[in-house]
Amino acid sequence: MRAVVSPTARVVYRPRVEGREHVPKRGAVILASNHLSFIDSVVLPIVAPRPVVFLAKSEYFTGSGLKGAASRAWFTAIGSIPVERGDNRAAQASLEAALGVLRRGETFGIYPEGTRSRDGRLYRGHTGVGWLALTARVPVVPVGLIGTEKIMPVGTRIPRLHKITARFGAPLTFDPSMFQASPAQARRAATDQIMDAIAHLTGQERSTAYNERPPTA
Repeated sequence: MRAVVSPTARVVYRPRVEGREHVPKRGAVILASNHLSFIDSVVLPIVAPRPVVFLAKSEYFTGSGLKGAASRAWFTAIGSIPVERGDNRAAQASLEAALGVLRRGETFGIYPEGTRSRDGRLYRGHTGVGWLALTARVPVVPVGLIGTEKIMPVGTRIPRLHKITARFGAPLTFDPSMFQASPAQARRAATDQIMDAIAHLTGQERSTAYNERPPTA
């Protein structure tokens, strides 16, 4: 991935990267990004100054045939961890897996919106990122990706050529003592601050609603 794909992609797409110095050179850190395209999980590892670990739905690792093998190899190469999607128990298991990444001192990438924005707006963040920041006591670097929806719009399979920009904001740090509120309110407040920072980087129109996944046919 780093030896072949990353250099090639940088030559082809020439991404503009701003604020990369905000990412700590060592130690656990969360990269919290907006989410416009499937290609975001390729772009972030390319532009980040250190390897990034993501969570990915387990179906990407269990497919059969050539397509399944290619998918499994790709998501393994970009450092993804397979997780089950579904109920609250699965969601908590995903957070525990992410916490394990941070406790190993690694970089964890997360999309607080939960799924890709289909209209370009920045949706309300789910509080998992706030839980991680408060539980692991690690900095959160907000990330703004611009133009990735033009490379691979929702519903397409073949990437297109388009200029993209990745902006890394100043690290945010959170401590439960900062909030004179319940744990749930503290998670909400931390998440809202992270989403505000992402919005500042991208300039996206905001939505007060959650970005729900479309129903599966």
